[in-house]
Amino acid sequence: MTDSQQPDEATTPEAPVAQPAAPSPAAFAARPKPAAAPVAPQHTADVAVDLVAARAFGRVEGDGHVFVTVDGEEHVAGQYPGVSAEEALAYFARKYEDIVAQIALLESRVEAKATGGDLPTSLKHLREQLEARNVLGDIRGALDRVSALEGKVSGLLAEQRAEHEAAKAEQQKIREDIVAEAEAISGQDPAATQWKTSSTRMNELFDAWKAAQKSGVRLPKSVEENLWKRFRGARTVFDRHRRAYFSQLDSANAQAKSVKEALIAEAEKLQNSTDWGAVAAEYRHLMDQWKAAPRASRKEDDTLWARFRAAQDVFFNARQSATDEVEAGYASNLAVKEQLLLEAQGIVPVSDLAAAKKALQSIRDRWEEAGRVPRADMGRIEAAMRRVEDAVREAEEENWRRSDPEAKARSNSMIEQLEATIAGLRDDLDRAEAKGDARAVKSARDALEAREQWLDVVRQSAKELG
Repeated sequence: MTDSQQPDEATTPEAPVAQPAAPSPAAFAARPKPAAAPVAPQHTADVAVDLVAARAFGRVEGDGHVFVTVDGEEHVAGQYPGVSAEEALAYFARKYEDIVAQIALLESRVEAKATGGDLPTSLKHLREQLEARNVLGDIRGALDRVSALEGKVSGLLAEQRAEHEAAKAEQQKIREDIVAEAEAISGQDPAATQWKTSSTRMNELFDAWKAAQKSGVRLPKSVEENLWKRFRGARTVFDRHRRAYFSQLDSANAQAKSVKEALIAEAEKLQNSTDWGAVAAEYRHLMDQWKAAPRASRKEDDTLWARFRAAQDVFFNARQSATDEVEAGYASNLAVKEQLLLEAQGIVPVSDLAAAKKALQSIRDRWEEAGRVPRADMGRIEAAMRRVEDAVREAEEENWRRSDPEAKARSNSMIEQLEATIAGLRDDLDRAEAKGDARAVKSARDALEAREQWLDVVRQSAKELG
């Protein structure tokens, strides 16, 4: 046997062998030299070869030489001496069927669009096996299937290459977007950067980079290295800016804390003073300084403010307690002024101006002697007394207006002027009526009525003055 593969022992019973046509000169020329008898097959029960189909493409000679016909020309497939013709045929037919099974498997893989990296190599190996013509079967048909597969594999590989390039372009776009966003974040003005949000986003971008690197299509080394260099550079710049910002912030916080602790010390120094007016003014000055001072971190600033406010509360609570104690003594003064107010309200409306003025002066004297009232009642009680005083003053002014000689003289002069004007208007009306001038009559009558109404008003005023 000239092939190295170990055949299985055939179990098919020996059948009469048809007399084949004489082999071609090429077949005889290719006939191998006699070889040692092959080892007997070990698994005869597994032989299941279609010998009828095999005989359509070859024959076997008595010395074990098996010939295969390809495109009408016989070729020596090999020799399997010392066995039956069926066993020799079955051995070479089984080799063919193994190749056909591999072709079918590759056809299934191509149909399923399996990854085709190893398909060309497999097809090349199958073609070499078939073109060696050391198997028994439809070699031309198998070669045609291999050729068809080669075309399909070429198309599949082109499609997969296109898909791979598209996936690579998409992956590169993902990486470029990650890098662009990282560079945008690192390029922000440190003073305007939202550091918590930006730091979170930068960490998310790093996780996205690792995920893309782990599960995405591999990029060309030069492209990936360049993108990583940019991404790493953006993260380095961002970290440097963040460290510088927070270092400066820590310094500013320390300075703000120092300023505010000094203000707290001043506030605490004054908190037990009883110089209410001067110290209250000093606390207002300290508050202006506090507002102008720089802010520390939120937590520290809240703590410092609580201490500053506590010192103020000690002083202002003590002042309020002192004020409440003083004003408690004003309650009796309030009761006196309430009675004086009732007495004053009895003066109005004023019927006797002289008596009203005398009574009001007495009430005023006793009002001043009564002293201060509680702050909460001061506005109410003073406003009520002013209303009584205003009523007496208005009565006095009205009385003066009525007794004013100059006012009377002006009133009498106006009456005389109006009476003379009315007399003239009556003459004008008579002349207009005599002429029958309706327009002139209406004008004279309107003017006359207006002056007469005015005269009535002036006479009434003069009567009140008299």
